[in-house]
Amino acid sequence: MPIPEDVTGDEIDKDVRQELQSLPKTLAEDVARNLVMVARLIDEDPEGAYGYARVALRLASRVAAVREAAGFAAYANQKYAEALAEFRAARRMTGGAELWPLMADCERGLGRPEKALDMAGAPEVQKLDKAGQVEMRLVAAGARRDMGQLDAAIVTLQSPELASHAVQPWTARLRYAYADALFATGRQDEAREWFAKAVEADKDGSTDASDRLAELDGVEFVDALDEAEAEAEAEAERADEPADDVVNEDVVKAGDEDGDLPSAGDDD
Repeated sequence: MPIPEDVTGDEIDKDVRQELQSLPKTLAEDVARNLVMVARLIDEDPEGAYGYARVALRLASRVAAVREAAGFAAYANQKYAEALAEFRAARRMTGGAELWPLMADCERGLGRPEKALDMAGAPEVQKLDKAGQVEMRLVAAGARRDMGQLDAAIVTLQSPELASHAVQPWTARLRYAYADALFATGRQDEAREWFAKAVEADKDGSTDASDRLAELDGVEFVDALDEAEAEAEAEAERADEPADDVVNEDVVKAGDEDGDLPSAGDDD
């Protein structure tokens, strides 16, 4: 797959670059450039990112960072079985636990929420940092919802991290998940409160909390562009329809010329 000339491979994280040092120099550069493309595209063009990840995987399948990138790309494309296999491979290579929540979420994606819940109670969770533990809590709550256990999902999300006023990278998503779970059980007033709290924490727009809050408040947003297009279409339709007074005037003129129309003084 083509790679832009401005991508050198030096953009990758230093830890990943260190992993690639086990490869021949030219090969390491090729793999690095493909990994850069995966990182660039994974949010805006998941399919494109997946293509570059497959190239990197073909070139260096024994590098943990490559297996991890391939897992993320597959996950972004909802290829959960493939993503799970790649995450497992990366974990075997590194021995770390940071991919554990993603692996559990893949189990959810494969329709196995019970397995995800088992993983949420595994010893590996204790090895996660705070962000990883919050992520695991989100996955567990999602699994509860998959199983129709809405009240249990709400309880799962109730935690010191949820109650904290400090804003962390995970705060918006945690508050949003809690609000959404409350909404699903019909507790709309509480849901509104937590959607509002999610909006306060969501500085980069990672959730649609603002839209959900507006919906609860009965606010309807109108797209100015769509409105302009609709008006233009209406104007075009009006232009295509002949006006009644113009039609009648033409008929009168035609009648006068032919002498067919009666004058005001005619008896008939």
